[in-house]
Amino acid sequence: MDIKVFEVGPFAENTYMLIKDTSAILIDPGFSNESEFQSFKTILLNAQANLEAIVLTHAHVDHVLGLHRVLKDFDVDVFLNTDDLFLWENFGSQATMFGLNQVGFSFTPKSLAETGMFKVGAFEFECLYTPGHSPDHTSFYFKDENMVIAGDALFNGSIGRTDLYKGDFDMLAMSIREKLYALPEQTKVYPGHGPATTVGYEKANNPFVKA
Repeated sequence: MDIKVFEVGPFAENTYMLIKDTSAILIDPGFSNESEFQSFKTILLNAQANLEAIVLTHAHVDHVLGLHRVLKDFDVDVFLNTDDLFLWENFGSQATMFGLNQVGFSFTPKSLAETGMFKVGAFEFECLYTPGHSPDHTSFYFKDENMVIAGDALFNGSIGRTDLYKGDFDMLAMSIREKLYALPEQTKVYPGHGPATTVGYEKANNPFVKA
């Protein structure tokens, strides 16, 4: 499996595209302009892969900012933990708070399970429900690839902020310890912002959540 990382938008958000054979999935499309979107589309076309789905770790504005643009060109399903859709349903208001001109979504995403295996196209991963940064937050563990897409739960040397809607430091710390720190230490962590890290490094060095 090949992983492409796009640092995009005014929040320097990490959008990920995973490619396996002729299948691709897009995780957290944060594209904020046409140039960023076209960079993604060019790589997808050059790989001769078909976009199978869009999967969201959570629905904060920086992680879904490019969703409208992607869906304009690609008719694919969107998956999100739907237990609390407040952020999704108030995307337009979120954007306004940050001075962005965006309209809300006219559809409801398909639901990701809180736990268990999820399969779409050629991809299979484990859903790890990791709330605390947001109530809908899910991380994606690819055991065979020895990696986890951690969204805004865990960063290199940091953690997600907990001062937004239903943010909860204690809950986030529990999510990290019970779900992410429980993974093998060599597991590579791909965060929603900043450089990649490993579970082992964060367990030993993260100043916010100790193992």
